[in-house]
Amino acid sequence: MVLSRNRDVAEELVQSTCVRALERSAQYTPGTRIDRWLFSVLHSVWINELRAQRVRLGQGFVDSDELVAADQQQHDEQRQQYAKVMQRVSQLPEAQRNAVFLVYVEGFTYQEAADTLAVPIGTIMSRLAAARTTLASAATLRLAGQEKRL
Repeated sequence: MVLSRNRDVAEELVQSTCVRALERSAQYTPGTRIDRWLFSVLHSVWINELRAQRVRLGQGFVDSDELVAADQQQHDEQRQQYAKVMQRVSQLPEAQRNAVFLVYVEGFTYQEAADTLAVPIGTIMSRLAAARTTLASAATLRLAGQEKRL
């Protein structure tokens, strides 16, 4: 759901991933981690869908206002904090956002993220460093704005 930010789209993405994985099961290398392979398939399906959507509709990502699903059991404060973080993450360039998702959300190692995205490990490190810098700057600006109001 982190990629799509919408439960229905996430379910469709998982279904499409399962179909694609079954169609291309011969590409799986026995003895390797199947979850990493499936995530590579999912990532490929997601990127292809985004490209097709942009062509069909001329739209990009979902608005940041739609990031937080209505969940009455969560505390409002937690939801607000989550929304703020996700809004900032969603504003990152796609390459940085994907690296953040894989490493910080999915718990991939840098090498696993690099393998999944088919880039060198140094690229993952650079993307994460740039993302951290951007997110830290946004947080600093927000805090400075709050101090001015006080």
